[in-house]
Amino acid sequence: QVQLVESGGGLVQPGGSLRLSCAASRSIFSFNRMGWYRQAPGKQRELVARFTSGGSTMYADSVKGRFTISRDNAKNTLYLQMNSLKPEDTAVYYCNAVASLVYWGEGTQVTVSS
Repeated sequence: QVQLVESGGGLVQPGGSLRLSCAASRSIFSFNRMGWYRQAPGKQRELVARFTSGGSTMYADSVKGRFTISRDNAKNTLYLQMNSLKPEDTAVYYCNAVASLVYWGEGTQVTVSS
């Protein structure tokens, strides 16, 4: 059973930064894809950023230039550096990993408010 554990969420003012972490219970090399999704109240879950199977990255248009996805293979951890945060970034952020099955973390709340 794969576990994905997110951390790093919280309350931040507009323009601030947060770094989310997702610790996997097995080598992240074993996944075809890993990424971050988010879900705001009353909205569908949406892709924020992810690594493709080829190792390249892709971002939602709304976060390009502000968010950066990265990973530490030795620590089996995925990161999301979020800068210049806006109120519309408020959501629960989920880590996602795809192998033969699809795995989700339980999510971490990010609230951007003054």
